[in-house]
Amino acid sequence: MPTSDFNSQQLPEHKTLTDVLLEDGLITKEQYDDIKVKSTSQGVSSAIILESMGIIDEKKLAEEKAKLLGVPFISLETTSFSPQAISFIPKTVVERFSLIPFLYDEKARTLSIAMSNPVDLEALQFIMQKTGLTIKSFAASGEEVKKAISEQYSQEIVGEVGEALAETEAYKMTRTVDSKQIGEIIKEAPIAKIVSTILEYAVTSRASDVHIEPQEDRVRVRYRIDGILYDKLSLPKNVQDAVISRIKILSEMKIDEHRLPQDGRFNFKISNEEVDLRIAILPTAHGEKILMRLLRKTGGIPTLDELGLNGNSLRNIETAMLRPHGIILVCGPTGSGKTTTLYSILAKLNTTRVNIMSLEDPIEYQLSGVNQVAVNPAVGLTFATGLRAFLRQDPNIILVGEIRDKETNELALQAALTGHLVFSTLHTSNAAGALPRLLDLGAENFLLASTINAILGQRIVRRICDNCKEEYSPLPQILEEIKKTLGRIFPQTQTDIKLSRGKGCDQCAKSGYLGRIGIFETLPITPKIANLALESADSATIEEEAIREGMITMKQDGYLKVLQGITTVEEVLRVAQE
Repeated sequence: MPTSDFNSQQLPEHKTLTDVLLEDGLITKEQYDDIKVKSTSQGVSSAIILESMGIIDEKKLAEEKAKLLGVPFISLETTSFSPQAISFIPKTVVERFSLIPFLYDEKARTLSIAMSNPVDLEALQFIMQKTGLTIKSFAASGEEVKKAISEQYSQEIVGEVGEALAETEAYKMTRTVDSKQIGEIIKEAPIAKIVSTILEYAVTSRASDVHIEPQEDRVRVRYRIDGILYDKLSLPKNVQDAVISRIKILSEMKIDEHRLPQDGRFNFKISNEEVDLRIAILPTAHGEKILMRLLRKTGGIPTLDELGLNGNSLRNIETAMLRPHGIILVCGPTGSGKTTTLYSILAKLNTTRVNIMSLEDPIEYQLSGVNQVAVNPAVGLTFATGLRAFLRQDPNIILVGEIRDKETNELALQAALTGHLVFSTLHTSNAAGALPRLLDLGAENFLLASTINAILGQRIVRRICDNCKEEYSPLPQILEEIKKTLGRIFPQTQTDIKLSRGKGCDQCAKSGYLGRIGIFETLPITPKIANLALESADSATIEEEAIREGMITMKQDGYLKVLQGITTVEEVLRVAQE
């Protein structure tokens, strides 16, 4: 007979929620007494008084309630949801009882559910009778439960994958599968449907990457959307090998190789959108992890203005681009949009009058009229050897995907000295750090001073969703931080300053953000900056001089976009905190 793991006889009768909060130091004795008085005089529970007073945030309050009741607490923000678990309880029921299933253990026939009220015996009894399973209840924040219901029950991915899992015989197979079985299983429609659904959701949700990660007891599927990883799906462990093999076959990899990393690629088309997928497989402790990077072939290259470059930063880059020779560097960490910026610059310079050569690893976008070459170290085609060959191809403009070693550094500088306009990227935290980095790679001081035209530093922040954008008055300390950072460039005409944020809606999947935009800093090589390069000055000294000469830093650019209602303070601090 199905049971619940919750024992109502264990409810503590001698303690109240306010007692627990006082013990944990979350409220003061004065607040404790005040709550007691209000509770008695108004004839309502202490919990209601606490919520109305807003002393403790809703999630922490839920955690303390769980502690009082002796029920395990779960944060749904970091929880994976199993399609099987979701399929057991319809949306009308989860909304009625404010609960959500998140994990199903087939062996134990146990369904784990998160509840805003984990002692709701009516709900527990109803779920047990409906599913015929043992119910394991967890306490969770009511807001998180509501958000999870909205997200999970509106996602077609969960329903479609759940249907495929129900269909496939692979779901019934043992954890260990030999190669003969795999060959048959991956041909089955349900496995193909699971992979196809994962990819379709990636395209429709604007994901840049999909992570398929084997865990000890399940397979986690995460999507990177607008730069943030979201845990969207959990697959049973016993379809792991079939799903991985399906992706290997599509990518033309060896399905019987499980010990070494492998790379591959394939195209995927949904509606009118064609996507190029780059696949990287890495053996881990619990199986092979897959990363699928989505490179969209449609949509075109954004302009520099669309990327978020404006004002002095845009003018400085455009001035540097007009020079017939020299080097322009784009700096930032992996995933900061450096390649997209370079493509935007090349698209602007791309005419029939110039010969543009690019050396990339890999080629992310096809640019008509540009001679693009992919690095292939396996056959000896590195950035250095490719760049050396480029110089014999009569180029006007050269793009080198990345300067990562001494030889490439020297060749890029030599190309700039001999009359070519060279673009490349560096992995440095800001624009000022590029010059010391090039010196570390063996560049001569005098060459840097005479060949570098400009250096662009950048990050990417999420845009506020226009559909659910709302204005609010910032806290005084936040406003003071913005004023202090912007200094002389703070718009003095603004008096009653309002900032913007997203409330969260269906269009932005309740995140409050939709799309991304860059924040930039441009460092032109002025005579004073050139002198600092000759003196091998450190990045802090170079940055100080650049700011004196009028450079707007990435953080300042971010705060200007905050004042314009484009992004939030939290986003700027997330990517540009010093």
